[in-house]
Amino acid sequence: MKTNPYIEKSEENILHTYNRFPLVFEKGDGVYLYDVEGRKYLDFAAGIAVNALGYGHPVYTKSLQEQAERLIHVSNLYYNVPMIEAGSKVLKISGMDKVFFTNSGTEAIEGALKTAKKYASRRDGHAGHSIIAMNHSFHGRSVGALSVTGTSSYREPFEPLMGGVKFADFNDLDSVKSLIDDTVCAIIIEPIQGEGGIYPAAPEFLQKLRDLCDEKDILLIFDEIQCGMGRTGHYFAWQGYGVTPDIMTCAKALGCGFPVGAFLLNAKTAAGSLEPGDHGSTYGGNPLACAAVSQVIDIFEQEDLISHVRRLTPYLEEKLDKLSENFSCIKARRGKGFMQGLALEGIPVGQVISRAIENGLLVISAGGNVLRLVPPLIIKRKQIDEMTEKLKDCLI
Repeated sequence: MKTNPYIEKSEENILHTYNRFPLVFEKGDGVYLYDVEGRKYLDFAAGIAVNALGYGHPVYTKSLQEQAERLIHVSNLYYNVPMIEAGSKVLKISGMDKVFFTNSGTEAIEGALKTAKKYASRRDGHAGHSIIAMNHSFHGRSVGALSVTGTSSYREPFEPLMGGVKFADFNDLDSVKSLIDDTVCAIIIEPIQGEGGIYPAAPEFLQKLRDLCDEKDILLIFDEIQCGMGRTGHYFAWQGYGVTPDIMTCAKALGCGFPVGAFLLNAKTAAGSLEPGDHGSTYGGNPLACAAVSQVIDIFEQEDLISHVRRLTPYLEEKLDKLSENFSCIKARRGKGFMQGLALEGIPVGQVISRAIENGLLVISAGGNVLRLVPPLIIKRKQIDEMTEKLKDCLI
């Protein structure tokens, strides 16, 4: 087998921080991946909600090739055309006012946290402010992002982390209010908790958070890294709620495979927070990354992917609900758009994932015992049918 020598070499050379499945992928085409043995897999994981355009999209690929031939990197000491173009496009689809490009979602969270702290220190004339985050949240693995991640098992080995973080319960306004004092400068929340188990925020919860932040001059930060870029049938999940953040982070499908992220600010926050010298990135906003962002947004528009997700969501939910009716091990379906979770009972989610791999289907887990389905946004009805047929064999 070709697979074993690759895996052996990886274990010899690559730091073992992931317990990977025994698959070595060689190429992708559309919504399918192929391993080095030539086996074909229907992908309902999309690189953890990254590959919204699937694999080998010709326009996307050509755009990166052409930009690589022109210019890859110049640093932020100078302007570059792709960054300017990508900035205009991401602000247009988000309705925000300023953007800072990063290399990842975690870096976007770091920038958002620094922005909130700087805003409060300029407003109050001193530092020492606190942040409210949510239990069972996930925001990344750097020290700052871990500090606002509401799962103790992620945080504990690396403590002490950033101080001044308080954790409230998701969808529980009273638990948030109980933590409010004069030190709070921001509330950070995922409109749909991803790693925490695919839990959408209640509309009234987000609206009341917005009201509370307006009343107290607290910045509301939405982490849209996983639920953004069309996955819920809106460019960003908060747009479906009608509740606007002061700061928003995004990544994953923003580059559709190219590593890039961003944090975006409204005008009030931008005017009252970061100044030259406060934040920076050698690679952030480089021409190649921004060419990817710009082309992704163009393709979303040209192929009307947002409407496509909205049209197919009822069919995907219908098929998943039918599975829930027919298999007692599925206790609930949760999610929005193409970000769905099946809460399992009596069967380990890892077992289902392994069976799915054997059956040529890629799915992943979320917090607790939840099967997570985050396919490329280009899937069609026939692939939803194929997924459900393959999954049936894994739930018995």
